[in-house]
Amino acid sequence: MLAERTATILVVEDRPEVADVLRRTLAAQGYEVEVASDGDEGLRSAIDLEPDLVILDVMLPRRNGFDVARELRQRAFRAPVLMLTARDTTDDKVRGLDAGADDYLPKPFDADELVARVKALLRRATMRADDVTLRVGPITLDQLTREVWRDDEKIALTQREFALLEYLMRHAGRPVTREMICEHVWRTPFDPTTNIVDVYITYLRRKLDVDPEAPLLETVRGVGYRMKAD
Repeated sequence: MLAERTATILVVEDRPEVADVLRRTLAAQGYEVEVASDGDEGLRSAIDLEPDLVILDVMLPRRNGFDVARELRQRAFRAPVLMLTARDTTDDKVRGLDAGADDYLPKPFDADELVARVKALLRRATMRADDVTLRVGPITLDQLTREVWRDDEKIALTQREFALLEYLMRHAGRPVTREMICEHVWRTPFDPTTNIVDVYITYLRRKLDVDPEAPLLETVRGVGYRMKAD
């Protein structure tokens, strides 16, 4: 199992002053830090170095962070990606998460929060395989390979659909509110003017449910949603 204190982190950030803050903050925690200054270099470094975690800025020269994250996931790159964004909007966050990021952190960021996010992502990435398989009814979710199966059928999910399903499976049998989903999956305060949670629930239902009379994802009127526990 990988020890956090010896993990290698790749920072992809074009602003030298921000890259230097990231490097010094992470090095002080005992991590080995590599830095790339544009999207193309970041993509090559991630593939060549195989770091334990990538911190990826959105606004990069040559290739933006969204494209880098998407390309890495297409190449089966499994290490967690923490995306940095100066634009604190739900659309940008959802776009980054769907591109393949595991988490995001708005700029300017607090050093303690950065370290906490990094440690959480590394812990998750180093969990043993027998600790990361979730099973609820006919659905199996593997957090390491990020694969989802319904019985013997593999189901293709986007990054955001995967994160939502993982959260629902962890709370199977219990209702979760839209506020809880926004906080723990989107990591944003709930905005009552948007129906983004309902939209993604619909996406999941289309992919998971084979019998509309017996849905796996139930609507709990006046509360939110619940995944059947049996």
